[in-house]
Amino acid sequence: MTRFTAYCACEARGRLLPQPFERRALRADDVAIDIAYCGVCHSDVHQVHNDWNNTVYPCVPGHEIVGRVSAVGPAVTRHRVGDRVAVGCFVDSCGECAACRRGEEQHCSAGVTATYNGKDRVSGETTLGGYADRIVVREKFVLRLPEALDAAQAAPLLCAGITVWTPMREHGVGAGSKVAVVGLGGLGHMGVKLAVALGAQVTVITTSPAKVDDARALGAHEVLLSTDPKAMMAAINRFDFILDTIPSKHNVNPYLMLLGTRGVLVVVGAIDLLEPVHGGLLIRNNRKLAGSLIGGLAATQDLLDFCAEHRVLPQCELIAIDTINEAYARLQANDVKYRFVIDMASLARA
Repeated sequence: MTRFTAYCACEARGRLLPQPFERRALRADDVAIDIAYCGVCHSDVHQVHNDWNNTVYPCVPGHEIVGRVSAVGPAVTRHRVGDRVAVGCFVDSCGECAACRRGEEQHCSAGVTATYNGKDRVSGETTLGGYADRIVVREKFVLRLPEALDAAQAAPLLCAGITVWTPMREHGVGAGSKVAVVGLGGLGHMGVKLAVALGAQVTVITTSPAKVDDARALGAHEVLLSTDPKAMMAAINRFDFILDTIPSKHNVNPYLMLLGTRGVLVVVGAIDLLEPVHGGLLIRNNRKLAGSLIGGLAATQDLLDFCAEHRVLPQCELIAIDTINEAYARLQANDVKYRFVIDMASLARA
């Protein structure tokens, strides 16, 4: 066992505070990682607040992890001490089901082991995440962080990045694609950057005129105000692919109308009931309404390599761990452009 320090919540909607814990001793295929940076995700807030009624306390959040290898088990071959590595939203899966064999471990039929608030497949212990100074993870679930990526900005690629990357790759977004991104937050801004880097013609759809300049600064070619009925009517049948990043219950019908023949709208933000969908909008143009959940290990590594090659990084605000409770309040108020990342060196000071 190795002792470590982490920020945790001990009750629903309680403040995150530092506390000592123990990580398991290295198994044969384990990699120990000194964490340098950890992103802050909306899912962290939901889990800490027990919004999904499944949180096990104490809860140590964090599933956008970047660091360096500090030790390896005797069977490890992919990573060496000192390597730059990353860990995303899950740290284990069955490895045997059809989804795992396809490289879609996030859809493991036996249930993926989440990086935090999951259940270790060997010991049964609750997994503890990346708001900590170190973590131990099976080698297979440790990703290589390319040297060209700035470690302080790369962390949100492990959740926000892969969440928007997977559906764009699945549905063939590339040169000449007409893409719309609905919403310009943590997910939306990554959707814009990645779609532009893939060569698509990108439009941001927003309710806020104040976000027009931000959208263009991120690389969007056009901005469509969904509060402007004439502009929305003029955009009917325009898009091949729409990425819907709105995080709460909403009406997708106005966006479905914007899809051309065989166009696809993918919901990635709303883990909630949607308002009723008009079937006629799907039948016309053979439109599709789909969802997408993060991505598998191979897809996530492809994303990291693509971002290194094309110099695509999230826009981040670096914070100290002792400001995490204030960061949560700001995140809920949409007061961040566009992702918080914790500098884990601050944990020693805290």
